[in-house]
Amino acid sequence: RSYRCSPITLGSNTDAWQPVERDLRITRQILEVLAEFRHPVNIITKSALVARDMDLLQDLARDNLADVLEPRTARPRRRLETIRRLSAAGIPCGVLAAPMIPGLNDHELENILDAAAGAGARYAGYVLLRLPHEVEPIFTEWLQAQYPLKAAKVLSLIRQVRGGALNDARFGRRMRGSGPIATLLAQRFAAACRR
Repeated sequence: RSYRCSPITLGSNTDAWQPVERDLRITRQILEVLAEFRHPVNIITKSALVARDMDLLQDLARDNLADVLEPRTARPRRRLETIRRLSAAGIPCGVLAAPMIPGLNDHELENILDAAAGAGARYAGYVLLRLPHEVEPIFTEWLQAQYPLKAAKVLSLIRQVRGGALNDARFGRRMRGSGPIATLLAQRFAAACRR
C-alpha cells in the first residue's frame, strides 16, 4: 500500500539486452509484467536487440503519453474496448482524435483512426488544440515542465497553425487551424478515414 509508482529503469547498471537475452528472454518477460500492470519504465541500452520488444515498448509508450496528457481518463486500450463492445451491441460509435497537438501527438493520428476502425468505429473527427483565455498559460507551463526539450518547437507549430498567435477563436478556424501544417493534418485525416 505504501508503494508510490515511479518509473523503473532497466539497464542502469548492466545492459538488459545482452546477447544471452536472445535465448533467455528475461527482459521481455519483465516488460510483459510492466505492460500488464501499466507500470512506467525507462530504458538505457546500446543493444539493437531492444527492437525485438518494440511491440511492448509501443504499448507502454502510448500509456505514458496518455498519463501525462490525460491523467484522469480511461486508457486508450480501454476506450477501444468500449468502442468494440458498443459496436458489437449494434450501437454506432465514432472517435474524436482531440486535441491534436502539432509536434507532440499529431504523429498518432493515423494509428488512432486505424485502431478505432478496427474496434468498430464508423465515423471520426479531430480537433486541433485550442488555447483560449486562461487555458494558454496553463498549457504552456505544463508543456515546459513535461517536455522542456520540445516546448519551443510545439509552441512554434501551434503559432504556425494559429496565424502567429497561440489561439484563434474565429469560427471555421478554431477547430482546424490554417496554413500549411493545418492543411497537411486535414489531408492526413481524410486519407486515414478513406483507408
